[in-house]
Amino acid sequence: MRYEDRIELTDNLSAKRLFELMAEKESNLSVAADLSDPNELVKLVENVGDEICLLKTHIDIVTDFTPELIDTLVDLKEKHKFMIFEDRKFADIGNTVKLQYSQGIYKIVDWADITNAHSVPGPGIIEGLREVGLDKGRGLLLLAEMSPEGNLAKGEYTKTSVQWAEEYDDFVIGFIGMKRLSDDPKFITMTPGVKLGGGGDGLRQQYNTPEKAIMDGSDVIIVGRGIYQADNQKQAAKDYRTAGWNAYLQREQ
Repeated sequence: MRYEDRIELTDNLSAKRLFELMAEKESNLSVAADLSDPNELVKLVENVGDEICLLKTHIDIVTDFTPELIDTLVDLKEKHKFMIFEDRKFADIGNTVKLQYSQGIYKIVDWADITNAHSVPGPGIIEGLREVGLDKGRGLLLLAEMSPEGNLAKGEYTKTSVQWAEEYDDFVIGFIGMKRLSDDPKFITMTPGVKLGGGGDGLRQQYNTPEKAIMDGSDVIIVGRGIYQADNQKQAAKDYRTAGWNAYLQREQ
């Protein structure tokens, strides 16, 4: 199904908005902004904001963090029309993650449209995050699969993650996965480790091409080093956006 046809299938506000943005911008590209320098982070977003549907942050790697950085990112979000996904990968008991999500210096729930969590602690992790995120219209992705060689997110773990997503589908909007994991089109699959040409790195990361990720059923390709390490970040983002969107058009024919 086309992105715009899936909007009415979900009640989650973040999922609806993401489907809308992807269709409007003709982009299924998320940039993974794995940068520790806040100035470099802002510069990256300014360069690629028009090309992406989603900015994926790791806010806890930023040096000299100040709340003003969040204000800047939110302003850029409104200017360039994308959403923010804080890749927090929560992995604790429900009460602890509820506090990690809403308190501390980052207060993630106040500005991140989407976040994610491991399923390892059990459904209590979803319930804890849901208590503070649902009323704000936030969405949660479950880490059902991961891209590094030798990871343990597979088999029964993946199957159970999908089952819990179905049980909490007002808050869980989909999965981090290497392929489509559910036949229910309201769920969004986002695939990390995407790079033109594929390949790997020295730390067991395995790359998918944009075409393979989308043709395997992913909805959003997540690209990090292929964009932020490029000499021309804006052009690199354009290239990935084109590759991802063309693969989507081919899939939907």
